[in-house]
This record gives sequence, structure tokens and C-alpha cells, in this order.
Amino acid sequence: MTVAGYGALVTYSRKVFIPLTKLCRDVCRYCTFAETPGARPAYLSRDEVLAIARAGVAAGCREALFTLGDAPEARYAAARDALASLGHATTLSYLGEMAAAVLEETGLLPHLNPGLMTDADYAALRPVAASMGLMLETTAAHLGDKGGPHHGCTTKVPAARLEAMEAAGRARVPFTTGLLIGIGETREERLDALAAIRDSHHRHGHIQEVIIQNFRAKPDTKMAAVEDASLDDHLWTIAAARLMLGPDMTIQAPPNLHAPDALGRLLRAGVNDWGGVSPVTPDHVNPEAPWPHLDALAEATAAAGRTLRERLAIGPALAQTPERWLEPALAKVVRRSVDARGLPVRDGWHAGSSAAMPGLVGGGRTIVSDAIDTLCTRAASGERLDESEIVRLFEADGADAARVAAAADALRQQVVGDTVTYVVNRNINYTNICLYRCGFCAFSKGTAKALRGPAYRLDLDEVARRAAEAEARGASEVCLQGGIHPDYDGETYLSVLRAVREAAPSLHIHAFSPLEVTHGAQTLGLSLDAFLARLKEAGLSTLPGTAAEILDDDVRAVICPDKVNTAEWLAVMRSAHALGLRSTATIMFGHVERYADWARHLLRVRDLQAETGGFTEFVPLPFVHVEAPIWRRGQARSGPSAREALLMHAVARLVLNPLIPNIQASWVKLGETGSIAALGAGVNDLGGVLMDESITRAAGGENGQCWDEARMAQVAARAGRPLRRRTTLYGMAEPALVEG
Repeated sequence: MTVAGYGALVTYSRKVFIPLTKLCRDVCRYCTFAETPGARPAYLSRDEVLAIARAGVAAGCREALFTLGDAPEARYAAARDALASLGHATTLSYLGEMAAAVLEETGLLPHLNPGLMTDADYAALRPVAASMGLMLETTAAHLGDKGGPHHGCTTKVPAARLEAMEAAGRARVPFTTGLLIGIGETREERLDALAAIRDSHHRHGHIQEVIIQNFRAKPDTKMAAVEDASLDDHLWTIAAARLMLGPDMTIQAPPNLHAPDALGRLLRAGVNDWGGVSPVTPDHVNPEAPWPHLDALAEATAAAGRTLRERLAIGPALAQTPERWLEPALAKVVRRSVDARGLPVRDGWHAGSSAAMPGLVGGGRTIVSDAIDTLCTRAASGERLDESEIVRLFEADGADAARVAAAADALRQQVVGDTVTYVVNRNINYTNICLYRCGFCAFSKGTAKALRGPAYRLDLDEVARRAAEAEARGASEVCLQGGIHPDYDGETYLSVLRAVREAAPSLHIHAFSPLEVTHGAQTLGLSLDAFLARLKEAGLSTLPGTAAEILDDDVRAVICPDKVNTAEWLAVMRSAHALGLRSTATIMFGHVERYADWARHLLRVRDLQAETGGFTEFVPLPFVHVEAPIWRRGQARSGPSAREALLMHAVARLVLNPLIPNIQASWVKLGETGSIAALGAGVNDLGGVLMDESITRAAGGENGQCWDEARMAQVAARAGRPLRRRTTLYGMAEPALVEG
């Protein structure tokens, strides 16, 4: 069940622990965290809090876990006096100030564990916290009887803790809770507690993880002589939690409370998260049990056939929809930090960047490797995978991601050989003025002109001049695209074609996105078939498969609500192919969509290709975020991770087999090292030299406007592959081979 929900993935949070106060109104019989007033100041100062947080930043942490006693001012005059000197009436008020300081000054995401809270308390702290938590521990009320571990603990009354958990749900707070086992409860009572957690989550959807923590007796406590919860009892409870809470719930167990050789058994019982592990601060709740070194934790996780990955303070499932769970400022930070899984991107690369792309590292097998191999084999045989199977390929990580890439590259070698191809072409973007307001587009000048430079519109003479110049410089293709200018109609596009054909009769004209075709047809009152026929007669040779973005209307409603929808894009391509006009197909990914959307996109392209056979190649276009309006507003991710970018090329090779033989890497998006890595993940084509690339450059791309043939040869040579110039339709072009 755990594998069904999470595959081989196991997560942890790299965090620092900030013990804001060790005073507490409770007197739990097993606790060594809580102290009574003494020589130590009642609360950490602002400087002390920020020093801990900055040490965490220096160690690569992303989370600040505030651990503290529950409302000590209700019990101790020393706490009340200390709070007054700090300008606060309550611990929660001071906690809010410190969480805000950590967030603002260090960027760490606060997770708050302050004890019982009300609706008003959650509302007050929500703007400064990525998540909060409260251990339910148990629903066994008898543990509060005289002699029990919770005797005299007013906040450990189960009904009060259940109400706090409900209040967190009403406040839409990402919430961590769990059980403490082995303190006198029965197994049946554990099941009751798990049922209460399950039911609260069903009502609100806010439980991001459930901790199953085993009791360990501590010296100098009233339960020092009580036997520790056994490993077998811990495993039983973990398994019960997994069965009751289902495959999608994150089940966490601390990795420092059992011997290292027991970690694999915890994973097999149902654990998929190790919780917070700090390279800086101790476990203040279990100080006798030091954290495992992260390298050792990764090794133990790998030994159990799993892959360890970092997460944020907000769990990955909720991080995929931060606008629902977080205040806007925090949602913006989280969304910009994560990949499509909701996990933080830590590879130091982004699309359009000149930074080196890290490759996929192979070696070893996981518990899902056999299933990954089977899917790759079926795809390589030409079988149509379904959506869920494609999603599993996109979820591959670590050695399994490298396995997918290797399978795709073996298929590439089988289908098209080792030769890398390219075309000598020129881009002519005749206007950047556009009626549409696509959130991802930094090229068009319909809005936000100050951000992206001046608007322009080339006249026909300039378009013709650039086409003739391209022909004179040895180009075989001209690619024509632009914004939807308010003055443009179908005759405009026909005039562009005639001007280019007259000025450069030998050039292959690759022109007009499905959006432009649709606009042209509508303005002339023609059907798609009729308008495309006129374009073909005027000189159109093939169409670019742009404007596809993600072929899913829910995604399009967010990123390009006024653009052609999925059915309309497919209709243009179907009509073009029927007229003998072939086209490319693209996907623009890494913004708001998820892996299921990628899978549906690939299947829609595959299915249309099975019908028409008109696509020449598939071109993944990683989202370049830097100047994109939707990213600047905090409404999109920061493009795909390196893993996701390479997997898109690899999975496309597999899923589209055998119908689309050519997979192209966009060098303007991937850069040189990314293009080389993609050539090892199923890619066989580097696209065009372009001469005048401007769309990615407007979005913040750093990889230039032109790769000449020598640069193409250099990249192919570094990948260990020969290079050949091609035509737009993948015929031979002279010179046939270029030496690196």
C-alpha cells in the first residue's frame, strides 16, 4: 500500500529546532523537555532565535521547527514577567513575532508546535507558518487518571486535542499530528485514535503527516522504569496506521529511536517519511538519541530499496496547491521552490539558465525498478501506456530516473541510430504585440510593457529582407511566428507568406501556430480547411506545433484562458495533416501543471499521430520563468527541475514510440550541458541554429540567439555522437556530416 502511494520515495525535512521556551503548563510523566523556572531565561531572545536559524541556513536547512511548552504563562509568574518584558501577553504572540522574524530574515519556513490552539490562534499564526502541529498522542482518557502519564495535564485531555485538530482544519492549516505509543494505552485505543485522525482529515484534508512515535523511558522522569515500546509493537502500529489511513497519507517514524538496522523494517511496515532531521541542533524531545547523519540515513534508506529526498515544512501533497493552504506571501515562496511533486528543487539549474545541468545518476535498484523496467519494455515494443503508467515513469527518481533515460536512449539508438540532426534556419518573429494575455509569455507586449522592452511590428519589406538574408547565409528554413496583433487578419498571414516566397524562393516556410491559423480563419470567415488550403497555396510548407502548452483545459484556464483550447489545437493539426501540411508537436511544462497533465498531453499527441501521421517531431519546451508574468505574480513554479526536464524527453521517446521517431532538445531552454544530457535521454535532434531567437531571450534565457554549426558539432561530439544537417522534414541536407 505504501509503494502504491509513494513508490520508492521516502522524504525528510532538513530543519533546525528552535526551543523558544522550555517552560510548560503541563507535567507529563515521561517528558524531559519541559523545565521549571530557574537560572535559564524563560524565553530565547530574538538574537538567539535568529542565530539558530542562520546556522540552519548555513547548513542547508529549509525549515525552522519551533518547539515549546504549552502556554507556560498560565502556570508560571516567571513566564508572565518574561513575556511582559518582551512586549507580549502570551507565548503565542511572542511565537508569532519570532516566526515572522525567521521567515523574513532567513527565508526558513516555520513549523509551529505550541500546543493547544483555538480558531483565533491559528488565524493569527497562519501568515507566518508553513505548517503547524500537535500530537494527538492518544484518545485514551484514562491516561489522565491519578498515576497516569497525563495526570494533571490539562492540555492532554483527548477532547481538547481533538478540537484543536478540528480548528486547524477549519483554518486550512497544513497539520502534523500523531500517536505516542507505549504509555499505557491499548492497541484498540490506538486504533480509536487513528480513526479520529482519519475522520478529521476526511472532513478537512489538512493532515499532512501522521507520526507514530515510540515511547522511550528517560532518566529522572516518573516513567523512567517503564519498559520502552518494543520494535514489534511499533511496527504493528505503523502497519495499522497505513491500513487505516490509506496509501496517500504520509506516515512518519523518527529515525533516531531505534537501531539503524531497524530502519528498513519501519519502511516495510508503512513508513514513507523520517520527519525532521537536523544537521545543526539536537532532538530536544529525545536528547538521548542523536540524529543519524544524513548520509547514513540515505544509505539505510537505499538499502531498503528506497530513495531519500528532502521535503519542505509543508508536505508535498499540500505544497502542490499552496494557494489553498497558505497565505499568499508564503504560497508564493513555496510554489517557487518546488517541482510538480511538491518537493523542493535543489539542483541549482533552471530552464534558460547558462548554469550546468546535473545529469541523472544511475546505479542500484529500488523496490519499483522491476515495474519501471516492465513499463519501459512495453513502451519500447510500441504498446500504448495508460495515464497512470506514464505518471509512474515521470515519478521515477534517483537510479530509476536514470533507468528510464537509459531505456529511452536505447530505443533512440534502435529507431534512428546515433546521428544527431539539426536544421539551418532563421526565426522571424514579425511582431510582439498581442491581443492575448498568456501568463507564461514574456515576449508579447499586450501588457506589462515596462518589464519587457518596447513593442514592435516588422513590415513586409523587413520580413522579406530577413528571409532573403537567411537564404543567402545558407538557411534551408525560415520559421515565422508572432503575437496576435489587433490589426492582423487572415490576409496578413497570406501576405507574409507571399513576401517570403518572393524574396527567398528556396526556403522551406515553417510558419504559424494553431492560434494564428485559428485567428486567420476566423477573421476571414473561413473554415480551418479552407484557410489552411489558402496558406498552403501561398507557400506554407509546415506548421510549428507551438501554442500547445499543456493540452488540458483545466491547466489552460490558468495559464492561457483566452487562447485556443485543447480541442481547437488538435483540430488545427488534424486539418493541416489532412491537407498534407506536416507539423511539429510541443509541450511547455514546469509551471502549474502536474505529471498527470503531462501524461494526458503525450497521449493526445500520440493518438492524433496514430490517426494522421502528420507530426515530424516532438519538442519539449521547459518553462523559462524569470520574466514570465505568472511567475512574477507568484502563481507558477520556477520551471521544471533538471530531473523533470530530462525525464520529459525520455518519457516522450518511450510513450510516442513508434509513431513519432524524432525527439528534439531545445538548446535555448536547456543550454549546452542540458542538451548533452538530453542526448543521453532519448533525444536525436538539436533543432535549428535559429539565427534570431527572441522568445526565450525575452523570458530571461541566457543561452544566446544562435548556435552555429560548429557549436552544434561540438555539443554532439561531447555526447559522443556524429552530427548531420537535415531538412525540415528530416531529409538529407548538404553538407551531410559535420565534424566536431
